[in-house]
Amino acid sequence: MGRREVLANRELVSDGDAKRSQAWAKLILQLCNNQLSGSIPTQLGSLKKLSVLSLQSNNLSGALPARLGDLVLLKRLDLSFNHLFGSIPARLADSPMLEVLDVRNNTLSGNVPPGLKRLAGGFQYGNNLGLCGVDFATLKACSPFDQQNPDDRSTKNIAETADLKLNCSDTRCSNSSKTPQASVIIGIIVAIVGLSIISFVAVSHYLNRILKPRNKFDSCNEPVDQFKSKEICRKYGSPLINLEYPKGWDPLAKGRRFGGVSQEIMRSFRFNLEEIESATQYFAPGNLLGKSVFSVIHKGMLRDGTLVAIKSVVKSSCKSEEAEFLRGLNVLTSLRHENVVRLRGFCCSKGRGECFLVYDFVPNGNLLWHLDTKDESHALDWSTRASIINGIAKGIEYLHGNKLNKPTLVHENISVKNVQLDQQFKPLLSDSGLHQLLTKDTVFSSLKDSDAMGYLAPEYATTGRFTKKSDIYAFGVVVFQIISGKRKFSSAARFAAESCTFVDFVDPNLNGRFCDHEAAKFAKVALRCTHESPDQRPSVEEVVQELSNPLC
Repeated sequence: MGRREVLANRELVSDGDAKRSQAWAKLILQLCNNQLSGSIPTQLGSLKKLSVLSLQSNNLSGALPARLGDLVLLKRLDLSFNHLFGSIPARLADSPMLEVLDVRNNTLSGNVPPGLKRLAGGFQYGNNLGLCGVDFATLKACSPFDQQNPDDRSTKNIAETADLKLNCSDTRCSNSSKTPQASVIIGIIVAIVGLSIISFVAVSHYLNRILKPRNKFDSCNEPVDQFKSKEICRKYGSPLINLEYPKGWDPLAKGRRFGGVSQEIMRSFRFNLEEIESATQYFAPGNLLGKSVFSVIHKGMLRDGTLVAIKSVVKSSCKSEEAEFLRGLNVLTSLRHENVVRLRGFCCSKGRGECFLVYDFVPNGNLLWHLDTKDESHALDWSTRASIINGIAKGIEYLHGNKLNKPTLVHENISVKNVQLDQQFKPLLSDSGLHQLLTKDTVFSSLKDSDAMGYLAPEYATTGRFTKKSDIYAFGVVVFQIISGKRKFSSAARFAAESCTFVDFVDPNLNGRFCDHEAAKFAKVALRCTHESPDQRPSVEEVVQELSNPLC
């Protein structure tokens, strides 16, 4: 077993028996991107505590073992990007805790078990041209041959790992499977698997004792060229990377505090580079979510199966003063509100020259994607728009307020791009407090888009400062966009609101299905928020109060 596998699973071995039993209580086996070949061992079906099995992006072949259906705690099974063939076992579909089954990019065929319908979007099966089934969006209907009982088909090309049970009789098949030769082969396989497990535990103990780092966040001593780091990490496994900045900064120095937050709390937010690379499949192009002038965002999956969005920021865009950077992280990690995207953790790599911010993944993308739609059926309905406006206001109220363990915070970049929508279309503000980590030049360079879209308050041209009232101005622009369904703020919308002809700029995709009184209320709020004078704009508390008055 290679050093990468050992490093990826070191968490399963600890100094004390208590920690070891706790780690094994919920078993996660992740062996993706390892160039593994051969068929999937049926013996994996004996690991009854297995909850996540990730074998994607290898060279595995053969059929899916039906015994994987015996894993009663299995929640996530990822077998994508391999060379597996045959059908999907019905036993696997009936696994009681299964939430995600990813078999994309294999050569599977046959009828998809109906039991997988319950997984909805958790069942991913793209690029398996031989699959068929009913009520699966992109699958063809099955032919009579596809719908035959697997026991009646020829098993000539199906690997033994499929666990197919033949209806044998004296006249139909021989008893060759019961010969002494077969017993010897089975015994050899069991012995090999047993020795592999023993070797793994022994090597892990060895590494834990003689290669144990000073602490689990120790830095790599040798800098790595950022363009070569990907290949080096693939070959050897990434070291555990610390935040690495000049002046001999040691953020984990004993007893040190970060702007009032202890090192134990900050440590709980840390990821290492190997976890980031594994989550994004080495920043695979297929996981790219978007780019900005200073960052790139990838979708990722953590070892426990949690989906995340990972924003990578080039080190030159981050504040170089360690105290300022830590204060910024302190702000970001303190944000907790249902209308603000949560920061789960961070990782900074000297080798790659990047800092990674790990956020909760928000599945419905940003609000911009849902505006200016040509398809009326995809347009947001009025109640959803009203809910989004209210949610954004509450998120801003939380940022502007001085809550326990959270300083007052001006967002500085409110826009439809920075409003994410979850599965129920609840709005969450993204990039809240991000400017606290960035250099002034980086912040200024991102203002071009904000200015072009009309979000920049007029007073910024003379003061060069962001305030709560500049956030309110941007919020007013967003309200106009939501009502009109337009991606770009138009002075025509403001003129219509001023002349009380707001009906003229309400999104025509609604076909008149909206509440007149509520539309008038939103138009009035947007008009006040975008007043040229900041003193004439309401506070966010006033906005929330006004929006909470039901009219429809």
